[in-house]
Amino acid sequence: MNSHLRRLSLTTATTVALLALAACGGTDDSPTGSVDLSTPAKKEGTLTMVTKFADPKYAPYFESVVEAYEDENPDVDIKLEQVGDQPYKDKIRVLSAAQDLPDIYFSWAGDFANKFIRAGLAADLTSVVGPGSALGDTLAPAATKAFEYDGKVYGLPIDLDGKYLAYSGKAFKAAGITAPPATLDELLQDCDSLRAAGYTPIAFGNQFGWPAIHYITQLNAYNVAPETLAKDYDPATGEFTDPGYVQALEQFQSIVDTCANPGSNGLAHEAAQANLLSGKAAMQYIESLEFQVLTEEGGAPADIAADWGFFRLPPASDAAGDTKALTGAPDGFLVNAKSEHAALAADFLTFFASQPNATKMVEDLGWLSPVAGSADAASNSYPQLNQTLQDMGEASQFAIWLDTVTNADVAGAYLSGVEGMLGGTNSPEDVMDGVREAAEKAQKQSS
Repeated sequence: MNSHLRRLSLTTATTVALLALAACGGTDDSPTGSVDLSTPAKKEGTLTMVTKFADPKYAPYFESVVEAYEDENPDVDIKLEQVGDQPYKDKIRVLSAAQDLPDIYFSWAGDFANKFIRAGLAADLTSVVGPGSALGDTLAPAATKAFEYDGKVYGLPIDLDGKYLAYSGKAFKAAGITAPPATLDELLQDCDSLRAAGYTPIAFGNQFGWPAIHYITQLNAYNVAPETLAKDYDPATGEFTDPGYVQALEQFQSIVDTCANPGSNGLAHEAAQANLLSGKAAMQYIESLEFQVLTEEGGAPADIAADWGFFRLPPASDAAGDTKALTGAPDGFLVNAKSEHAALAADFLTFFASQPNATKMVEDLGWLSPVAGSADAASNSYPQLNQTLQDMGEASQFAIWLDTVTNADVAGAYLSGVEGMLGGTNSPEDVMDGVREAAEKAQKQSS
């Protein structure tokens, strides 16, 4: 499985460890993250850094940036450790419990990052990456906002990632579809046309739970008012009583019943993707970080690489939430607030987010960078990637992945509940009963 895509919430053990640290370091009301991040007069010392980009497709890029910084600053030594997705969660749990976090460490946006912030383990980076700073003014505002807490920015966003329905132009033409659907009803009608033309309309593999949760993330944003979502996604105030949550689950069930292949709980996301690439399926709900697999350089068949597009999962025509929200979020780096080298760490992050390094990331990894001007279709990207960047700029906000923006118990209830719904053992109301029970538990833990 592609480790960059598997986003699950912190384990219960991690949550307990961070809550314990919060009790002896900071509080939920007043995170302790204020440190002097002024550029050191003399750049020297050893920095420790841990990422979750051990995959051979990604690791060399991060190694190259570290090496370039060391070349420019010969008195600095960066000890870079890169592990996989789940090993990273295990490692950060152990380091948090031992109060031995590295100087720079990876984080997803949402409550994953917020736990470190509330525990006083993440430095306030507003002066470095916030609005009005030299670096902050080059970053996409939606990306920095994803790492904002109580009006302060605690993380450097390192990429831009949105969720889209990618489609085969060949399949759409065969089914007589001339334009992407604008509403959920139109999507369901198009699925009927695609199935009649001999295609599985949407390739869907939910073996690890997160693909379904990405659908729910978007549908929740469409069906529930933003202020209600914000209240419910906060572990201290979450209730999940709005009827829009059940509507989101019902809409998802309609998409699965009408558009998807059977047996999704037993199929990996990558196996489902193979059906799109082989021409058996017409669409798949994927992250923009995956778009490269649809290109010739990414190994896609010629007929796919030459004719593919994307569109947002469309809302219902009567959606009561924010229909311009886009599911997605940047990944980011945090700086250990207790680090003796926090200023040097911040200087490295400034270097990391420089335009040359951002441009190189687009070229080497095919990821969008939040740094303005880093993607150029004529040199280091391709038309669809630039169209994605434009679309993200038109989004009202990122709807951050449900399994990282919410409390771990709430995310777990959603994951297991939706898997049961797909397996036929849960109704949408059953799923929300479990979510509300988890939210009540989270409230008690937060009080």
